[in-house]
Amino acid sequence: MPALLEVQGLTVEYRPRLHPPLTAVDDVSFTLADGEFVGLIGESGSGKTTLGTAVLQLLKPPAHVTGGAIRFDGKDLTELTPEGLREVRWRDLSTVFQSSMNSLNPVVRIQTIFTDVMRAHTDWPQAKIRNRSVELLEMVQIDPRFLDAYPHELSGGMRQRVNLALALALEPRLVLLDEPTTGLDVLVQRRILDNIRDLQRQQGFAVLFVSHDLGTVLETSDRIMIMYDGKIVETATTVELLAGPKHPYAQELLGSYLETFNETQHDPPPAEQRKTIIEVIGVRRQYSRRQGLRSTPVIAVDDVSFSLAAGEVTALVGQSGSGKSTLAKLITGIEKPSGGSVRFHGEHEVTEVARLRGAGMREFRRAVQYVFQDPYAALNPARTVGYYLTRPIRNFGGADRTRLRGAAVTERALELLQAVGLTPPERYLGRFPFELSGGQRQRVVIARALASNPKLLIADEPIASLDVSIRAEILELLNSLVDTHGVGILYITHDLLSAKMLSDHALVLNEGRLVESGPAADVINNPKDPYTRKLLDAIPQPSHRKDVSASLGS
Repeated sequence: MPALLEVQGLTVEYRPRLHPPLTAVDDVSFTLADGEFVGLIGESGSGKTTLGTAVLQLLKPPAHVTGGAIRFDGKDLTELTPEGLREVRWRDLSTVFQSSMNSLNPVVRIQTIFTDVMRAHTDWPQAKIRNRSVELLEMVQIDPRFLDAYPHELSGGMRQRVNLALALALEPRLVLLDEPTTGLDVLVQRRILDNIRDLQRQQGFAVLFVSHDLGTVLETSDRIMIMYDGKIVETATTVELLAGPKHPYAQELLGSYLETFNETQHDPPPAEQRKTIIEVIGVRRQYSRRQGLRSTPVIAVDDVSFSLAAGEVTALVGQSGSGKSTLAKLITGIEKPSGGSVRFHGEHEVTEVARLRGAGMREFRRAVQYVFQDPYAALNPARTVGYYLTRPIRNFGGADRTRLRGAAVTERALELLQAVGLTPPERYLGRFPFELSGGQRQRVVIARALASNPKLLIADEPIASLDVSIRAEILELLNSLVDTHGVGILYITHDLLSAKMLSDHALVLNEGRLVESGPAADVINNPKDPYTRKLLDAIPQPSHRKDVSASLGS
C-alpha cells in the first residue's frame, strides 16, 4: 500500500536579493501513512515550519523549492497548477495554523468563515452548510451559538478549536498542525490535544504535528521526526526516543526538556535578610462587562494577599483568565485595585503604589521592572538593541545612581548584554530585533529590565513562546540573576514544572482567588487543592523519564 504522503529529497532555499541563498530544508525525505500521527520537532530556525509550508505548497518568495518531490496520494504537489492545488486543499489536505486570531477573518462571523470553505468545494445548500457547521462546533466542544459570533468574542482556546473544526469540515485525509497550542495554558492545551486525538481516531485522518513542545509531541505522537539545521537527524517512536536518542542534537533536546523536572537550583536568603519589596493586602479588582444596555460586574482578582522579597522567586500559577496578568498590572501600578492595597517598601517609607508620585514613583520604577511575555511584540522593530539599553541607563544612572554619559553609558550597556549571555556584546548593540532569534530577543528584554538595577522583576510568561532548549537557557539566566544580583522575581506562568525548577514559593490562582500557596516543591509535589492537581494532570507526562535521564547522564 503506497504512503499517503511521501516527501523525497526535498530542498528549499531562501534567495533574498541582497544576501547569499540560505538552505532552510536540505534533502529531506520521509513518509506518512493513512491514520498515522507523526510529530515534527525542532528548535526555532531548524526548518520545520518551512517544511510544513512546503508540503502545503504555501511557500512565498524568496523561498523556492529547488529539488525533490512532495507526493500526496500519488500526485506530486509541486507539479500541480494553482487550480489543481485549490481542489486538494481543505478537501483532502488541510491545516490548523499557529496563530488562531490571525487565521480567522476578524470582520466576519464564524458561520461565514465555514460557509466560504464549504461553498468553495461543494454545491451544498445553505441549510446543509449550517447543519454541518453546527455539527463541527459540537465536535470540538463549542456551543453552536458561537457561529454567530466574531473571532474576537472567543477565547484563544476556542478560536484554535474553531480552526480545527474548519480544517475537518470536508473530512480531509491529512491535517497539518502548525504549533496549534503555542501560548495556550496547559488546561486549554490538554483539551485541544485530547480533542484532536479523539477525532483522529474516529475519522482516521493522518496528522503531521509541527511543534517545539517536546513533551506534548512525546505524549501524542506515534512517531517523531527531529529536525536540525534543515535536516531530519533522527526518526523514532516515543518509546525508542525516551529509551535513548542517538543523534547528539536529539540528546541535547531531550536533556533540555528533562531539566524542567529538576528541583529549585538556588537557596533563598535567610529570613532575617529578606527585604520585602511589595506587599499585596486583600487586593480586589472588579471590571464591568457591558451586554447591550446593561453592565455586569466581573471580579478578576478577589481578596489576594502575599508579599515579594529581594533574592526570592515566587511563582504565580494559573490558567488563562485566572487573574495572573491583572494581578501583575496591579502590582506595577498599571491598574488600581477596586479594594485592598498594594504597598511598596521604599528605602524610607512604605507607600501604596496607587498613591506614589514624583520621587516616590521614580524610586518605584527603578525598583520594580516588567519582563513581557512576547519578545517579538515587546521590542519596537525600528529601534536597535543599543537604544533599548541606553535609554533606561541615562534615565536611572549606574548602580550607585550616579548619572552616566557618553562612553560610560555604552560600557554599562555592554555589561548588561554580557550579564544576559549575549556575547560578545559589541556584536549586538547595533542590531535590530528582526536580526535576533526569539531567545536573543527575550534576553534583550531582560537586559532592558535590569538597566535600572531593579530589586524585583515581574516576569509575565517569559518562556511561553520559546522552544525547549531556549526555555532552559532563559530559566537558567533568571536563576543566575537571583544568585548573582539578589533580584527578586514574580514568575507568572501556567507551567508548574518550570515553576518548580525556578521558584522558592508558589501561589496558585483560580478565578481570581488564591487557592493554594507555600514552598514550591510542597505545592507541586503534594498539592492540596483540586485545581492544583488539575493543572498538574494536564502537563504532558511521557513515560520512562527516569530511564532516559540515566541514559543521558551515562
